[in-house]
Amino acid sequence: MRNYDVILFDLDGTLTDSAPGILNSVRYACRKLGLEMPAEATLRKFLGPPLIESFRTLLGLSDADANRAVSAFREYFPETGIFENEVYPGVPALLADLKAAGKTVILATSKPEAFAKRIMEHFDLAQHCDFICGATLDETRTDKAEVIAYALETAGITDKTGIVMVGDREHDVLGAKKNGLPCIGAVYGYGTAGELTNAGAAALADTVDELHKLLLG
Repeated sequence: MRNYDVILFDLDGTLTDSAPGILNSVRYACRKLGLEMPAEATLRKFLGPPLIESFRTLLGLSDADANRAVSAFREYFPETGIFENEVYPGVPALLADLKAAGKTVILATSKPEAFAKRIMEHFDLAQHCDFICGATLDETRTDKAEVIAYALETAGITDKTGIVMVGDREHDVLGAKKNGLPCIGAVYGYGTAGELTNAGAAALADTVDELHKLLLG
């Protein structure tokens, strides 16, 4: 694995295990809208992709109902669901070691940026990031490729040499690819090795320790 100078990280399923809060927020939205509660397997598919896309494709909602579902989700998430979440063991040390090695660390998440900043500050991870970049609350920037492009622009990066994305779902790999970047798949997150490999991941990390070795040797 080559030496990277700039590392972009996904958040959910890569730095933190946010599944409980996200799934509880989806359940709340379904109850609020009077929808049939999805099976657990369907609920798990909400982990990773942009939220409005998931309500449309997984539950078959119209654009209007998907927007209503997102609004209901956000009644629960900012107050309760946001902190039904925990940092993966080894992540604080990984981020600290990357900064100590002089790397640029950027968060690039499809979670709304305001929520991402609160989470990173709550878990004391923001101190290790040069930039925290996310989606917009009005859904005008949710696609992972758009978020990555926004993160690179925010950081003032035009030379893409020595840059890598780290994420746990195919959306991370494909979003990185659209921006001309390789992606390391975090298999310990919500995706699978097969999903990440099929999407074109440059390498896979089964654990945070393996990711540490890939990024720092």
